[in-house]
Amino acid sequence: MPAINANLTHDHPVTELCGEGARLYASALSTGRILRSEVEPAPCLLEFALLHPDPDDANWLRPVPPSAVLAQRLHPLEREIQDRRRLSIELSDAFEPFMTLSAQSPAPTHAITVLEGFDRINGALNLAAAECRQEMLTVQPGGSRRAHVLAQALERDRPLTDRGVHIRTLYQHTVRHSQGTLAYAERLAGGKLEIRTLEELIGRLIIFDRTVAFIPARDDSQVALELRHPGLVQYLATVFERFWHSGVPLMEEIPYSQHPDGISGVQRSIAKLLIEGYVDEAIARRLGMNVRTCRTHIAKLAATLGSVSRAQLGYLIARSGILDKAANTQGSSGADLPDLPDLPDLP
Repeated sequence: MPAINANLTHDHPVTELCGEGARLYASALSTGRILRSEVEPAPCLLEFALLHPDPDDANWLRPVPPSAVLAQRLHPLEREIQDRRRLSIELSDAFEPFMTLSAQSPAPTHAITVLEGFDRINGALNLAAAECRQEMLTVQPGGSRRAHVLAQALERDRPLTDRGVHIRTLYQHTVRHSQGTLAYAERLAGGKLEIRTLEELIGRLIIFDRTVAFIPARDDSQVALELRHPGLVQYLATVFERFWHSGVPLMEEIPYSQHPDGISGVQRSIAKLLIEGYVDEAIARRLGMNVRTCRTHIAKLAATLGSVSRAQLGYLIARSGILDKAANTQGSSGADLPDLPDLPDLP
């Protein structure tokens, strides 16, 4: 008896029967049977039980009537539908007493909702994005975003811009060296996306239509707050506008002014954080750069000021007057606002 080639498999459901399989099944229905050797190019016919062995001759296969195949396939689906209907009735019965109580109580404002876990946080963000009609404001501290994060951002943000939503995003200056971020901005070009950068930002913040905002609530990024209180949302929108006013458009050159001693704006920002007692890792995180780059800037700063130790560096920074210059050049940048822990790593 010829054997069916087990290496021939068709990766498709029965609802999308391949062309060869459909032709052979139709031929078998017309003639009443078909040789086993003929169906080798379409093993799906046996996988889906559209053919069965001829009891009189093992070399032949007979077609199963399509009505029988359809009934066999529909039965588990109909049973699943019945099970889900029964479940929906049980859920409705279980919650009916609470619905009655809720109808008699004042409508909750849900001013602050605690979202725990990535799935729930992302679900709430996706729902708010789907309902957004006018404007999305985002603050994204840190350095370059990873490729898959930018891909998710593009997938989420393109439908927003397509329906006319205006997106404004604040990054830190370090993303200017990220080809992925530049490509993301270019693909969403067309006047609906604006990006500005700053030396230092507060924690992650997302606001939709100035009616709902999302902020982090814990350092491990597992908890966020969904805010719908008008006063809270308006306050956060005002904070955003303060930073936005101080930001530099992505395609414009950063207006760094050099200190007479050759100290750059980045080094002045690092000097300020050193005086405040931040360690290298914390400085790098706040300025959106890696620790190695941060330490390189610290070494250049020490060399410029003639410092031979970390303790002396702090003294020389205070005496040099560079922090006074940093205050004059940064003015209302908002860098003194308190830090917030990060939301999950969204672009």
